[in-house]
Amino acid sequence: MPVLFCLKQRTFNRKTDLNKALFLDRDGTIVKEVPGKTPETLGYLLTVQDVELIAGSAGAIALARKSGYKIIIITNQSAVARGWLSIEELDRINQRMYSLLLEENPEAVIDALYYSPYHTDGSVKEYSIEHESRKPNTGMIMEAQKEHNIKLAGSYMIGDSLSDMQTGVNAGLHNILVETGYGKTAHRKCLDEKVKIDFIASNLFDAVKYIAKTGENRQ
Repeated sequence: MPVLFCLKQRTFNRKTDLNKALFLDRDGTIVKEVPGKTPETLGYLLTVQDVELIAGSAGAIALARKSGYKIIIITNQSAVARGWLSIEELDRINQRMYSLLLEENPEAVIDALYYSPYHTDGSVKEYSIEHESRKPNTGMIMEAQKEHNIKLAGSYMIGDSLSDMQTGVNAGLHNILVETGYGKTAHRKCLDEKVKIDFIASNLFDAVKYIAKTGENRQ
């Protein structure tokens, strides 16, 4: 049987009573963007030593869970396709992020993480292909929807890039752009491309505070 998705997932909570979700980008939304070792690797988080949370991320995730949302991270990781990052190191990076979140706030639990290692400009043949999982495609969201009993109406996409906002539109989610990471540049791109943004937040905590106030009225 063919494999439809080649996605890595970490699941921490399998309860099925929560059906709304926050789909969070990782880099520039939860953890800080990195300068990169070379011009080509600018913005690519390639080592566990460089993992650093954006201030307020753990508190934001804890608040979102208290507000009744599942927390699903969806992240493009084309560094795998480009040969800059191994799957094993990517897993270590994600584990470090989980640990930092829990150290800061024990309630900052991630329900699942999906990543797409694909890019057509890659050098690793296995991953150098077009794939429906790569944002702005909705493959990761659709997989999470099935596995975590999520209804997309009332769920949110939160990220710092044009592709994050395009993903939210394509999946029928409410869109929140954070100004951390590349958010301010992405805002201009979204305006140029006429991509819908429902709210612009200074950071993830600001985004979740907005959701906590308005989410119950969303359908």
